[in-house]
Amino acid sequence: MKRPEDLRSFRWFGAERTSGLRSFSHRSRMRQLGVEPEEHLGKPLIVILNTWSDINPCHMHLRQRAEQVKRGVLEAGGFPVEMPVATLSETFQKPTPMMYRNLLSMETEELLRSYPADGAVLMGGCDKTTPALLMGAASAGIPAIYVTAGPMLHGSFRGRPLGSGTDMWKFWDDARAGLIGDCELAELECGIARSPGHCMTMGTASTMTSAAEALGMTLPGMASVPAVDSAHYRMAAASGRRIVGMVWEDLTPGKILTREAFEDAVATVLALGGSTNALIHLIAMAGRAGVDLTLDDFDAISRRVPWLANIRPSGKYLMEDFYYAGGLPALLGQLTQVPGALHPDRMTVTGRPFGENISGVPVHDDDVIRTPDTALAAEGGVAVLRGNLAPDGAVIKHIAAEPRLVKHTGPAVVFDSYSELQERINDPALGIGPDSVLVLRNAGPKGGPGMPEYGMLPIPDYLLARGVRDMVRISDARMSGTSYGACVLHVAPESFIGGPLALVQTGDPITLDVSARLLSVDVPERVLVQRREQWQPPEPKFERGYGALYTEHITQANEGCDFGFLARRGRNPEPDPK
Repeated sequence: MKRPEDLRSFRWFGAERTSGLRSFSHRSRMRQLGVEPEEHLGKPLIVILNTWSDINPCHMHLRQRAEQVKRGVLEAGGFPVEMPVATLSETFQKPTPMMYRNLLSMETEELLRSYPADGAVLMGGCDKTTPALLMGAASAGIPAIYVTAGPMLHGSFRGRPLGSGTDMWKFWDDARAGLIGDCELAELECGIARSPGHCMTMGTASTMTSAAEALGMTLPGMASVPAVDSAHYRMAAASGRRIVGMVWEDLTPGKILTREAFEDAVATVLALGGSTNALIHLIAMAGRAGVDLTLDDFDAISRRVPWLANIRPSGKYLMEDFYYAGGLPALLGQLTQVPGALHPDRMTVTGRPFGENISGVPVHDDDVIRTPDTALAAEGGVAVLRGNLAPDGAVIKHIAAEPRLVKHTGPAVVFDSYSELQERINDPALGIGPDSVLVLRNAGPKGGPGMPEYGMLPIPDYLLARGVRDMVRISDARMSGTSYGACVLHVAPESFIGGPLALVQTGDPITLDVSARLLSVDVPERVLVQRREQWQPPEPKFERGYGALYTEHITQANEGCDFGFLARRGRNPEPDPK
C-alpha cells in the first residue's frame, strides 16, 4: 500500500509550504482554482479524461457521467480533476477516426505523464476511443479504470426494432433497389438512433468496450449497461470510488494487461461474433502492454471458441436485449465451460481474480446468450486468410457472409480508389455479375488514408434489384463492425506500398476458401513478377502536418496500425520532480 508521500502528486505539491518554489507555485495555483489544502493534499489526484463533445452523439451524456465519477472519487477520499481530450466521432470525422486513434493515445499518455495524476478514469466508447484511451493508459503506466459510454436504446421503425449501422446498410440497399423511398428514409433518420450511447449492435464500439471489460480494465458488467439506464450512473460512481483504491494499491495497467488477459479478450470478441476491427485494435493495445499478439493467435483461438451471442449484425438481437439477458458477465460465465477458453486467475481492476467476477452469473434469456451446447456456431466468426494475395494476412467475418460464398472462385473487377468505385459500380459495361469478385485497393493505412471503413463495397443497383444481397468483396480497407457480407478485409501488405493487391487486374480469377484459410489470385507467378516490375508507387498523400507524421510512422494492419515509435520499448522519462 502506498503512503501519501508515495503519490505522484506529492512531487508537485510537497508536504510543506517550504518544500520548494515549484511546490509553492503549484499550491498557490490550486488556491487560484478555489481549492483548499485539506481538499487535495495527501489525497490521490484522479484525472478524468473525458471524450465528451457536442458533435459526438455516442458521448453526449459523458459530461453528466463525469459528475457521477467525481462523486465516487470524493466519496473514496480522492480529489477529481476533469480534463477534455480529443473526441473521435465515428459518425462525423473524415477521412476516418482510425487516422486519429494514435493521436488520442499520445494525448492520453502525455497528459497523464505530465500532470500530477495519481490515477485516471478514462471515459469513452465510440469505436476508436476505447483502444486509444487504453493504449495511452498502458503506456503511461499509472492506475487507470475505464468507464464506457454504453450502448444506445434500440431503434424503432413501424413496429420493428432497428440496429444502428446494420439496418442502415440493409434499408439503404432497399432504397437503391427501389423498394423504399423518401418517406421511409425520413422515418428511419428519426428512429434508427434515438438516445445517447454508441451503436447497440455488436459493432466495433460494443466489441471493444466488451474487450475492455474482458481485459479487466472496467468494473464487471460495465460494457453492457445501456447509456441511459440508471445502472450506468451507479457504475460511473463505483468506478470513481474504485480508482482511489487502485491508486493506494498501485494496481497499474501493467499488472492487468497480461498475455492471458489479451487471450481472454480475443476469446470474448470471438464468442460475441464481434467486429473485425478488434483484431487491429487488440494487436496495437497488446503491443503497448509489451505482449506479442498476432493474427495467428486470433485464428487459433477462433478454432476453439464457440459463437455464443445472438446479436446483430450476425445474430438477431441488440445490446439492450443482451443486457437484460445477463450481459457480458453472463456470457463469460458460459465461456468458462469451454475448456481452456479463459484464464480465471488473472488480476482485474477490482483487485480480485477475473474468475470471481463471472462465477455463477445467471443467463435470463438463453436465445440471446447461448450455452456451448446450443452455440450459434462451434467456432468463432472470424478467420485469418493467407495466400499470394495476403502474405501477411487478411480477415473475414465469415459468420456474416452468405454460406454459398465462403468457398468461391470468380473473376476480379478492380477499382483503384473508393471514388472510382462510387462512380463506376453501376456501369453495366463492367459486366459485374453475382459471381464477380469486387476488389478495392489503395484503401489501407497509408493509401486510404487511415484505412477507412470502405470494405463493405456496394453491390451494383441492377444486381440489388435482382435480389443479390452479397458478393465476395476484397480490400485493404476496414469495414464497420455493424456491417455484414462476404467482405475480405485488412489485406496486408496494402496495395499502396506495393502489396500483391496492387498487381491484380480485372478478369483475374480470385479464390476465397475460408475453411482452407486461403486467399489467392490464380495467375502464374511469372505474370505477377512481370506486373511487379511495371508497378510504380503512387505519390504520398501528405507532404506536411499530422498526415505526414501518420504516413511516415504507421504500421500495417497485421501489426495493429500503431506508430512504430509508440509501439517500441524504451524510456519515456517522468517529468523532472523539481
